[in-house]
Amino acid sequence: MSPAILVTGPARSGKSEWAENLALQSTKAVVYLATAQEDPEDQAWQQRIQKHQQRRPQDWQTLLVPRELTAALADADPESFLLIDSLGTWVANLLSEDELNWECILTDLLKTVQSSAVEMVFVAEETGWGVVPAYPLGRTFRDRLGTLTRRLGGICQTVYLVTGGHVLNLSLLGQPLEEGGIFRK
Repeated sequence: MSPAILVTGPARSGKSEWAENLALQSTKAVVYLATAQEDPEDQAWQQRIQKHQQRRPQDWQTLLVPRELTAALADADPESFLLIDSLGTWVANLLSEDELNWECILTDLLKTVQSSAVEMVFVAEETGWGVVPAYPLGRTFRDRLGTLTRRLGGICQTVYLVTGGHVLNLSLLGQPLEEGGIFRK
């Protein structure tokens, strides 16, 4: 099992803050892998990015990886601690990929995480707790992010759910569900 950690939950739940807290506990140099792309035309988006930037300690290195997340993970210094924020934004950046390419990208990412000894924490949004989107691209996004989160959670050492102002360690409280619905013992 990978030493990776997955932090998931709904919007504005504190996922990023919990992941930052976990990174602060590390004795290693923190590298923040930001998947967001700046958009000067969208002031609200810029304010979100700035809020995240202002919370981070000055000694954390930031790398912008809107698409090439797998390569950044593969090239990471084993003496670093990676904070990847966020998988939902990364998936959104890759929505133009067809299903075959997406499956290859997903498989490469999971293999890289599984084979890595680098400590890392991923932040992922939960999008499937509401209505099914009425438009195809919304359904594709929801399904891709849900599949990524499930498969990544299956290989991470620890999975946290942040919701309602609380952090739950699902690795201690939950029962892992194998792909296809078979429970692990």
